[in-house]
Amino acid sequence: MKILRIYQDDIKSVTTNWAAALVIIALMFLPSLYAWFNIKASWDPYGHTGGIPIAVVNEDNGTVLRGKKINIGKEVVNSLKQNKSLGWDFVDAKKADQGVKHGDYFASITIPNDFSEKIGTVLSDNPQKPVLIYVVNEKINAIAPKITAKGATGIKEQISKNFVKTANGVIFDIFNRLGIELQKNLPDIEKLKTMIFWLNDHLAEAENIINTANQDADQAEKIVADLQVKLNEVDSIMGRAQQLSGQLTTFFDSNQETFENLAPAVKQNLIYMEQTAADVEQVTGILLSNTDSSEERQSALNDGITRLTALIRAETLLINLLNQINDLGTAPLFANEITQLNKQKDSAESLLSNLKTIQSLGTPSQDLLVRTNRIASDLSSGLTQLVNQYDSKIARKFAQISAAAKQVPVNANEFFTNADQTLSQIKKILQDAAAGIAIGKRDLALIKRDFPAVKQKITNLANQIREFEKTEDIRDIIDLLRNDVKKESDFFAEPVLLKEKRLFPIPNYGSAMSPFFTTLALWVGATLLISLIPVEISGLPGTYHPNHVYLGRFLTFLTIALCQSLIVTAGDILLLKTYVVDKPWFILFGLLISAIFMLITYTLVSIFGNVGKGLAIVFLVLQISGAGGTFPVQVMPSFFQKLHPFLPFTYAISLMREAVGGIEWDVAKHDLAILSVMTAITLIFGLVLKGPIEKYGGTLQKKAKESRLIH
Repeated sequence: MKILRIYQDDIKSVTTNWAAALVIIALMFLPSLYAWFNIKASWDPYGHTGGIPIAVVNEDNGTVLRGKKINIGKEVVNSLKQNKSLGWDFVDAKKADQGVKHGDYFASITIPNDFSEKIGTVLSDNPQKPVLIYVVNEKINAIAPKITAKGATGIKEQISKNFVKTANGVIFDIFNRLGIELQKNLPDIEKLKTMIFWLNDHLAEAENIINTANQDADQAEKIVADLQVKLNEVDSIMGRAQQLSGQLTTFFDSNQETFENLAPAVKQNLIYMEQTAADVEQVTGILLSNTDSSEERQSALNDGITRLTALIRAETLLINLLNQINDLGTAPLFANEITQLNKQKDSAESLLSNLKTIQSLGTPSQDLLVRTNRIASDLSSGLTQLVNQYDSKIARKFAQISAAAKQVPVNANEFFTNADQTLSQIKKILQDAAAGIAIGKRDLALIKRDFPAVKQKITNLANQIREFEKTEDIRDIIDLLRNDVKKESDFFAEPVLLKEKRLFPIPNYGSAMSPFFTTLALWVGATLLISLIPVEISGLPGTYHPNHVYLGRFLTFLTIALCQSLIVTAGDILLLKTYVVDKPWFILFGLLISAIFMLITYTLVSIFGNVGKGLAIVFLVLQISGAGGTFPVQVMPSFFQKLHPFLPFTYAISLMREAVGGIEWDVAKHDLAILSVMTAITLIFGLVLKGPIEKYGGTLQKKAKESRLIH
C-alpha cells in the first residue's frame, strides 16, 4: 500500500501543478525529437550521392592502334556525363588540385596523357598497365571518401570490362573470319585431295610409260605433261591450303591443353574386356566338355581365373573413369554405360566365384558347369553389345571435337608440310622426266631410277590424307571456329553474374537505422528523467522503508518512460513512415525496452545518487560504441567486441530490428531472455542495496548538498 501511496501522490502532484505537468510533458516528447531528427537526417544518404562533387581531369592524348585513332579518356568522359551517381565536374588539372585542397571537391580523378597509349601496349611484347590518378581530401568528411573511392573503382572496372569485351571481340572475330575462309576454300581443299588421289592412282601407269618410253616417247611425254599441269594446279591450291593450315595450327596450339582424348582408350579397354570375356567363355566350354580332373581341365580353369581377375580389374578401372567424368559435368552422361558395366562386373564376379568353387570341388556337378558356362556366355554377349554400341552411343558422349582436336593441328600441319615437300619433289622429278623424254633414253634412265622414290612419296601422302579423314572432319573444325562474336565477347567480359537475394529487405537507410536511434532515444529519455526528477521523496524520515521509496518512485518514472516510448515508436511509424514489418511488436518491444532502461538508470541514481547519473552517461557512451548499432561489432577494436555481449543496447537494438525486418522468434526470445536476466539482476541489486547505502551514505550526500553546488 505504501508503494502505491507514493505513486498516487506523485501522479496527484503532477496533475494538480500545471508547471510540473508541462515539464513532464516536455520530458515525454524530448527523446522522440532526438530519434526523429536523426532517423530523418539519415533517411537515404546514398540515394543523393549525385550532389557529391568530384573533379574529372582528362589529359589523355590518345593513340593510334593498328591504323585507328583511339582516345579512351574521351570515351570515359562521355560515359561519365551520362552517369548521375556522383557530381562529376570536368575541369583542368589546376582547378581540380585547388578545388580538392580547399574543399570545393571531395576528390579528383585524373586520366594521364599516356592512358590510351599504355592500353595499346597490350599488343606489344612489353604491355604496361594504365593508371588512373585518384586524389581525395579526407579531412572534409569521414564518409564521403568511401563514396568517392567507390566511384573511382567503378570507372576502373568499367574501363577494364570494356577493354576485355573489345579485346575478346577482336579475337573471336579473327576466329570467325578464319572459319569463314576455311568454309570458302573448302572446295579447293577437296580438289587438292582429289588431285593427290588421282596422282596416286596413276603412278602405275606413269611407271609403265617410263618403262616403255624408248618405244613410245611421244605417249610418255603427253602423260608427263598432264602430270605437270595437274601438279601446277595442286601447287596453287597447296599455297592457299598451307596459309589456312598455319592459322589453324596457331589456334589449336594455343588451345591444345583443353583437348583431351579419352574415347580411344575407353574403346580399347572395352575391346580388351570383350576379348577377355570371349577367352573365359572358351575356358568354361572346355570345362563343360571335359569334366574329369585332367591336366588340360586344370590348366583351363587356372587360365580362366587369371583372365577373369584381369577382366574385373579392367571393368573396375573403366567404371571409376566414367564415374569421374560424370562428376565433372552437371548431368551423368555415362549413367547407362556404368549400369551396364556394373552388371557385367557382377556377372564376372559371380563367374569368378563359380570357377573358384569348381577348382575347390575338384569334380563339380554338371549343373554348376552349365550355369557357369551360361554366365560366361552372357558376360561375353553383354560386353560385345557394349563394344557394338560404342560408335553410335558412347563415343558421341565424349566431346567429339575436343577428342579429335588434340591431333588436328599436328596432323594438319604435318600433312600440309609433307604435301608441300612432296609436291615440290614430284614437280622437279617430272620436269626432269620431261627433259629426259626430249633428250632421249639417257635421261629416261635417270627418270626410271628416281621414279620409285616419287611413287613412294605420293603413296605416303595419299595414305596420310586417308588417315586424317578417318579421325578428323574439316567441317567440324569450321563449325568450331565460326561463332557469334558479340555473344562470345560479352560472355568473357562478364562471365559470372551475381544474383542477389534480400532475406529481410528494408527499403531505406533511415528505416534500417530506426532500431538504433529509437533505442538510443529511450536511454536518453531515461537519463533526462533521472537528471531532472529526484529519486527520493520529501516527507518525514522513517515514514517509508527505503524499498517502498525505491519501488514507489520507480512507478512514477516508469509511467513517464512508457509514454516516451509510446510517442517515439508511434511517431517512427506514423510521422516518419519508417518501414516496420511487425508494427504492434515494434511498439510493444519499445515499451519493454524503455521499462528496462528506466529501471537500470533509476536504480543507479537511487543507490549511488549523483554518481549514478554519471554512470548512466558512461553506460550510454559505451553502448553507443560497443553495441553494434551503426557498424558491425566485428570491425571494432577487441575491447568493444568483448564488452558487446554485456550491454543492454546489444539485445534491445536486436529486438527492435526483428520487428522492423520481420521477427525470427528464436532471435527475439534469446534477446528477451537476456534482457529479462538484466532486469532481474538490476531489481535485486536495487532492493538489496537501497537500504544499506541510504543508511550509511546519507551523511555524505547531506554534506555534498551543503556545498550548494551538488543537489
